[in-house]
Amino acid sequence: MQIEVVGARFYKGVQEYYFSPNGLELKKGDKVIVDTEKGKDIVEIVSEKHLIEIEQLQEPLKNVLKVASKQEIESAEENQQKAQMLLPEIKQMVQNEDIDMKVVSVESNYNNTKLTINFTSENRVDFRELVKKLAEKYKTKIELRQIGPRDATRLMGGLGVCGKQTCCSQGIKCNEHVSIKMAKNQSLSLNPNNISGLCGKLLCCLAYENEYYVETLKQMPKINSIVETPNGSGRVVYLDLIKKKVSVKFQNEQTTEIKVYNIEEINF
Repeated sequence: MQIEVVGARFYKGVQEYYFSPNGLELKKGDKVIVDTEKGKDIVEIVSEKHLIEIEQLQEPLKNVLKVASKQEIESAEENQQKAQMLLPEIKQMVQNEDIDMKVVSVESNYNNTKLTINFTSENRVDFRELVKKLAEKYKTKIELRQIGPRDATRLMGGLGVCGKQTCCSQGIKCNEHVSIKMAKNQSLSLNPNNISGLCGKLLCCLAYENEYYVETLKQMPKINSIVETPNGSGRVVYLDLIKKKVSVKFQNEQTTEIKVYNIEEINF
């Protein structure tokens, strides 16, 4: 059975959530107010109306309530800016309470009825007293949300090893589980400093081209295998997976020579 949905993302989010369009004509980029389990909020439409299998839904489908007005969008942006300005103050409160947590960011919902405080910690944290003091101080509902190192980097941003802004902070999502095997597929150095991001985890970008490398490896001989070339038999010493070229080593009593062949020129 199929159901009609639109895809949307929350503020600074990378995951796409499905909502019922509720009879509204919505375009990509529209800001709309939606119903969620934690109240109403503004999201941005990232995929227009389409059908999905109902089994794809991980939770009950909520409705898009209406397209957000210009005033509501401006008010939401203003509330987010105000929430971000509370970060130093909240960090100081956490320090005063001597709680083992690192506050990463502060977010407000669109109508400022809730503050969400994102934090990291290596341990389980009892923050009940802190929540009471924060609610009393800011006169609004408080949610403390423990996040992992990947999400913390996404929210804080920074420059990756490539010299560009981290993919996650640009809203680029890695849908696959990143594994060390992906680095091996790409013949990368397994030095943690070379294949780890700012979060200390494996680079998300290892997954982006992994499918290409997996498929290309199936077409290539294995390292150290013997192949037949126009110049005779030789041993494979290097694979250029981008150009689909194979480096073959020939050795006789007089000399050692390495020649490079296109994959179509060899038999294995």
